[in-house]
Amino acid sequence: MRRLARARGMALCDRLVWQAASLLLAYPDDAQASRLGTVAELLGHVTGPAREPLTRGYTALCQLDPGRAAEDYVATFDLGKRTTMYLTYWTAGETRNRGAQMHAFAAAYLADGVEPPKSEAPDHLPVVLEFAARVNPTVGRRLLVEHRVPIDVLLEALTECRSPYADVVAAVCATLPPVTDQEVQRARRLTESGPPKEAVGLQPFTLTVPPRHTEVVR
Repeated sequence: MRRLARARGMALCDRLVWQAASLLLAYPDDAQASRLGTVAELLGHVTGPAREPLTRGYTALCQLDPGRAAEDYVATFDLGKRTTMYLTYWTAGETRNRGAQMHAFAAAYLADGVEPPKSEAPDHLPVVLEFAARVNPTVGRRLLVEHRVPIDVLLEALTECRSPYADVVAAVCATLPPVTDQEVQRARRLTESGPPKEAVGLQPFTLTVPPRHTEVVR
């Protein structure tokens, strides 16, 4: 009974981490202060290895003024391919397979009775994290584990550029199983060679990938 209770407690803590990370990885618009307040409440219930990096990321983001936060976000996630949060970018690149892989995310959401977001692609990491936290933690965890390599590539890139978002992604990784040697090697290959490419018959994803943030709050 104690082991079962402990497992349930850890599962609940993971959901808190995923929800907090989803909020911290969102674009810092006018609702940023409200999101940070919610994260502060969630942190009061988070324990385990994810708590320390999540707290560091939260603290760093709290110290940024709104204009600086928006600028950093755009420069990091919209202008840097290595730091993209679209998970299928690293598994399918800009190939026709990417549409099918994004459809798998959308199908997972629909299977639980929730519509994929219209303002964001279904493979966007904050979207996946919120689904895992609030709708179906079992399926959400599976999606995260299946895309652990892209998440690790993202973490490495954020760490290299000393982004405060690196700690947030590190907290997410702390809720997932340890990486295998094969996953480490695959992440290294992706970092060196980039995502898959396809030059013939490529159709742009104008209907699923939202436009980049071009206006920065000052």
